[in-house]
Amino acid sequence: MKDPAAFIRANTALIRPPLVPEIALHLATEIVPIWRKTEEELAAEGVPPPFWAFAWAGGQALARWVLDNPETVRAKRVLDFATGSGLSAIAAMKAGARDVVANEVDAFAIAATTMNAEANGVALTCAHEDLIGRDDGWETVLAGDVCYEREMSARVFDWLKGLARRGALVLVGDPGRNYLPQGMTELAVYDVQTTRELEDREIRRTKVWRVT
Repeated sequence: MKDPAAFIRANTALIRPPLVPEIALHLATEIVPIWRKTEEELAAEGVPPPFWAFAWAGGQALARWVLDNPETVRAKRVLDFATGSGLSAIAAMKAGARDVVANEVDAFAIAATTMNAEANGVALTCAHEDLIGRDDGWETVLAGDVCYEREMSARVFDWLKGLARRGALVLVGDPGRNYLPQGMTELAVYDVQTTRELEDREIRRTKVWRVT
């Protein structure tokens, strides 16, 4: 792989997500061109979509909730699981978290999160590894848009529910994905502006849930 940061700078622009204008992110405006360029950069086919290059509805809702409810993270150790662009992690730092771990398995997402944190004047820790099943004592755990696939969703929520049972505040942002489990507490509803290139409609009704 070449330099992910150079690739991100060349193929994105600093954009403020509609629901969270307090935060600027290196984002793409179209998914297909940057997806193809990512495959070229990695010299591979079948590369997963560049989720890090877009501010997805679940992440925007979660970041909005955190900024508007800073007690959720204030002075706490926070994990932002599947951070993508780092949006929720950055929101947590801006809301007064003691420290934030932004977790991803995608090297481009880690690079994008690092660059986005710098662009917003916050410092956080990036964890480039699979943390599912781990418990490092986080007090608040954030997870935006993690319910795309059945098996992955089941694995993630078994873990998240375990963290909630031991006392962590676990919050999920989701715009009605197919594999969102039942039995959570609804905290907020937002209408998030998106595009038909990313979603099947221009406004996604998106909820923030507490895992119990």
